[in-house]
Amino acid sequence: MVFVGIGTVTSRGKRSRAAMWVASLVLAIVGYLVRGGALEAQSSGQTAPPQTQTQGQSSDVPDAPSAVQPPSANPEPPPPPARPPEAAKPAPVERNPWTNQPIHKTETEPGTEPSEGTPANPAPTMPPVKTIPPRAGSKEAPTGQDELYRLKVSTSFVQVPVTVKDRDGRMVDGLLSTDFTVKENGLPQKLSFFTADPFALSVAIVLDLGMPDTAVQKVNQTFPALVGAFAPYDEVSLYTYSSTVSQVADFSAPTQKLTALLNQMKTERGHNNGPPVLGGPLAPNGPVINNIPVGSPTEPVYTPPKEAHVLNDAILRAALDLSKRDRTRRKIIFVISDGREYGSQASYRDVLRLLLTNELEVRAVAVESAALPLYGKIERLHLPHEGYGNLLPKYASATGGGESNELSRSAIEDIYAQIMSEARNQYTLGYTPARPKTPTAAPYREIEVLVHRPNLKVTAKAGYYPVAAAR
Repeated sequence: MVFVGIGTVTSRGKRSRAAMWVASLVLAIVGYLVRGGALEAQSSGQTAPPQTQTQGQSSDVPDAPSAVQPPSANPEPPPPPARPPEAAKPAPVERNPWTNQPIHKTETEPGTEPSEGTPANPAPTMPPVKTIPPRAGSKEAPTGQDELYRLKVSTSFVQVPVTVKDRDGRMVDGLLSTDFTVKENGLPQKLSFFTADPFALSVAIVLDLGMPDTAVQKVNQTFPALVGAFAPYDEVSLYTYSSTVSQVADFSAPTQKLTALLNQMKTERGHNNGPPVLGGPLAPNGPVINNIPVGSPTEPVYTPPKEAHVLNDAILRAALDLSKRDRTRRKIIFVISDGREYGSQASYRDVLRLLLTNELEVRAVAVESAALPLYGKIERLHLPHEGYGNLLPKYASATGGGESNELSRSAIEDIYAQIMSEARNQYTLGYTPARPKTPTAAPYREIEVLVHRPNLKVTAKAGYYPVAAAR
């Protein structure tokens, strides 16, 4: 059609020639441009995508979704990064190839993708909270001490364990705080704490190896019952004494080392039961004629040497170690002895002060001569330069513990469990002393515990030394 028109124009003159020349030039230029674009696309191995949308529609097409961030409707260009200081070079920032935004990596579990509502920059997680594991035997472990030591305990707070029994010697349960009255130096005190919950025990066992051998062997046969008297959550240490004090076992669970150590101690021997040899051919000064040593003009007087029996030192050693144990436990010194005391470096008064300052109880099983009813009372007398015949009742009464006098092996075995049960299941009273207007100069303060029920026997410590006064 065009060429026919052109041919028609050429017959008309010079004006037609000019129009034909212009049309030919336009067609040449268009052909060159088309051939150049095709060659460029062919050299790159790609074809130009068909343009099926207008320029206005292409601006509404969303970016491809990111593997880290949720897609946004209208992503904004990232702000220009701040220029870091010249001294420190910034770490390279990984960016999204589609949106050119920095990628914020978050730690996710393997095989999981961040949820749609997860923010790009989650808040820092809190560090893990460590909890205390439950105690061994938690189903049976006592918890009364937990409440006691949640209180703000000052040096003036006084804790009084109390044992209440009926006429038959059985422990009385079910009493309330209103059933008790505590007096300090005759002045009634207001109770600020009361519980009947059982306590875990820290026990220092003190064994007397200076007794006659028959008594030592009798006690050795009761060791299995002694181990069975303790609960799994109790801790026990072991001491022996005669003329000196030795620590056999440090504090540990009663079912671990204590059984093996007590089995080894069954071979221990006591002292010879016979009287000392003062005459005859075995006399210390050689042969005699008519009880007169050969070569001596007069008959000598023999005095057997006095053997040391350091009960005070043994209780002191146990008390020093026991005072360092956890305050949430009830602390008991359990003595198995005949109660004799002679030759200790520590005095009874000094040891008692330490016991009352650190809230320690002394509970004892008196054996051998101390278990005899009449003879045991005579031995409690203190003779000058002769020591004590039986010092255990004084310690037990002053600290609020108890003493049991047993002769037979079966009776000793039965009393072990009873003593530990009483120590564990005492009532616990607490108060902050109300001081009189005129303070007394004496550091020791007497305590009296009363129960408003008839025919009941109350056992508690007779007094205490305040911590400041004890220092």
